[in-house]
Amino acid sequence: MIQKHIRKRWWLEVGGALFSSILAVATLVTHEWIEIVFGVDPDGGSGIWEWAIVLASVSMTVILSALARYEWRAAVANG
Repeated sequence: MIQKHIRKRWWLEVGGALFSSILAVATLVTHEWIEIVFGVDPDGGSGIWEWAIVLASVSMTVILSALARYEWRAAVANG
């Protein structure tokens, strides 16, 4: 049974990957969400901050997905 061997770390990695992917897509869909949510314009309208968020979010999604895959494969090997 694989569920018995899945650690809490896997759930954190999957949750983090999901959150970061949603953040990347939301930033691509509406670049003004930072201004709407926080009421500030950190980059003065240039959009560089939004692209930095997209790049960081996509990077985190890839890293966390790879770590979750490693955890999953270890659970399958032990199960």
